Amino acid sequence: MTNRLIHETSPYLLQHAQNPVDWYPWGDEALQKARLEDKPIFLSIGYAACHWCHVMEEESFEDSITASYLNQHFVPIKVDREERPDLDNLYMSAVVSMTGQGGWPMSVFLTPDLKPFYGGTYFPPVPRYGMPSFLEVLQGIQHVWQTNRHNIDSVAQKVTEYLQETNQWRTFAEPQIQTDFLEQAAHALIQHYDRQNGGWGRAPKFPQPMVIEFLLHRHLRNQPQAMETARHALDVMQRGGLWDMVGGGFHRYSTDSRWLVPHFEKMLYDNALLAQTYLHAYLLTGDYSYRRTCERTLEFILREMTHPSGGFYSSLDADSEGEEGKYYLWTKAEILETISKLPEQEIFKSTFSLPEEGNFEGKIILQSVLPLKTLANQFGLSIQDYLKHLDQPLEKLRILRENRVRPQTDDKVIVSWNALALRAFAEAGHFLQRPDFLQAAQSNAAFLLENLVSEDFLYRTWRNEKSATPAFLEDYAGLTVALLTLYQFDGNSRWFSESQKILEWMITRFRDPNGGFFDTSTQSSNTIVLPKYPQDNPIPSGNALAAHAIMLYSAFEENSPYMDLALELLATLQQTAAEYPTAFAYWLQVQDYAAGPIQQIALVYPTSKNQPHLEWFDPEVTPYHPRRILVHSSLPLAENAPGVLEHKPALQGLPTAYICQNFACKQPLVDLEEYSRTISEGFA
Repeated sequence: MTNRLIHETSPYLLQHAQNPVDWYPWGDEALQKARLEDKPIFLSIGYAACHWCHVMEEESFEDSITASYLNQHFVPIKVDREERPDLDNLYMSAVVSMTGQGGWPMSVFLTPDLKPFYGGTYFPPVPRYGMPSFLEVLQGIQHVWQTNRHNIDSVAQKVTEYLQETNQWRTFAEPQIQTDFLEQAAHALIQHYDRQNGGWGRAPKFPQPMVIEFLLHRHLRNQPQAMETARHALDVMQRGGLWDMVGGGFHRYSTDSRWLVPHFEKMLYDNALLAQTYLHAYLLTGDYSYRRTCERTLEFILREMTHPSGGFYSSLDADSEGEEGKYYLWTKAEILETISKLPEQEIFKSTFSLPEEGNFEGKIILQSVLPLKTLANQFGLSIQDYLKHLDQPLEKLRILRENRVRPQTDDKVIVSWNALALRAFAEAGHFLQRPDFLQAAQSNAAFLLENLVSEDFLYRTWRNEKSATPAFLEDYAGLTVALLTLYQFDGNSRWFSESQKILEWMITRFRDPNGGFFDTSTQSSNTIVLPKYPQDNPIPSGNALAAHAIMLYSAFEENSPYMDLALELLATLQQTAAEYPTAFAYWLQVQDYAAGPIQQIALVYPTSKNQPHLEWFDPEVTPYHPRRILVHSSLPLAENAPGVLEHKPALQGLPTAYICQNFACKQPLVDLEEYSRTISEGFA
């Protein structure tokens, strides 16, 4: 017996297709049924890699008595939060306002006109943890629905008014970035950093790549302690636990303050953002350990989260064989037997604590006893040589681990998450001189454009040859940024022209006349509020990405009509971002970028010259800087070439570089050595 979810593409929804609960997907059929029958809606929101979502399914949604009561008195709707971030954000705000906390699975009850009146997260099958059973919750709500409907309507109206009020932003009159706010934000992050264990706040601890990235930017502005804080955060995470030492890649978060015991799911967005942050840290410090962490993270994505045609999958589950983390845990005997014949075994045993009793529920999670650079010094080795000594034992363990039952993969492709990974692969391909990474970025860009872009429309998700769900602001903006990033490194004009088209779609469909952008298209929303949430979550907010997309595009097009839109948007949130920097870290990055100066380097060359950009834009010659834009082209220019390339001839028939700052260009250069000396003059 299956329910309506059997026709969906989301792996999370398909997991519930065999439940006795008569689930509906979010859509007209379910919403009309609620209105016609005047029944409350039970809205359950989760995602495929969510451990407690699986638990509540097994305990309640597969229970015939609970399912029967739910089907009789409610309209049950199941939503994949990764497909519908608008619904997730909207109703999570409602649940937090009603209960003071949120999480997944999200359980929220709505009136037929979609107004929330009661909510929570996980409910047990019997009363425990000070919570009623899920069936008791259903019975209680049904009783009030029949006997005190006025009270429900009153609560629903108050919560809805709260959601409408919090959807409004305070604004500034002048679209001007005030650098004092950026300094204030970085100072607060440094002051509140946990210098004992690393990270911000108490357990559970999240990796915060956007915060660390902002501190790297502030280091380039000479902000005291910004780099020291960023490096400490990066060092503690790459010791293991949160970081999968054996297979590469980061887990979702640490359940303890020491970064040892993670919540074991692996998300594409975490790994994309962290790979990029470790890459930038390597490029700014030369610390090889950061390069290795970046490379192993991207290699993990290629090995375990990549569709043969180039799309990147969403996540790996936390559970396997019904146990959270089982795939990643070891016994001491397993480890010692596996590495016993390797010459590197003594270094390995000195690197990791291997207690007989384990360090988590009788098993071992690999985490180095000290920071990796400290251990390298103790062995009298460079960090590069030391890490090479660990490679063979870790690879042996990875091969052994592949014989285990692997966690399930949520193999849907999400545009905004793929865009984050595309950027990481494009940058790493260029700056680490890894052609395989650049090829992965190119394949991913082609995949997204060919499978998720229609003639005048962008889809959010793809799975099994089917595109589904209209895209959101974060998808349009994220893909624009990703394509412009890739264009800088391979010069393929297709990426630029497609980014221009998608950006124009974004502005047309999502712009709020009162400033900023709605998260949902004004043409396709069926929610009680057109959401416009500014706060960054594990991924950048749609509005912060939109500002970034416009700013980046405007670096290629001097006469961009959209620049004021972005500056006004960034100015609107700058005081809020300074006051709550961990919640607005991507905003802070883009505000720092907009504060300038922005350097554009345009390289033009005759068609007869064989890819001179490989030499001129070599990372040793043109190093990484977050406010440096690269663009190159042979002459004559393609029809859709960006304005930054126009009216720039190749002098003497030679490759010619134009170093510009906010479109004001210095004298063109044809001598590579002079270019290398000149590139950083007056730019910091």
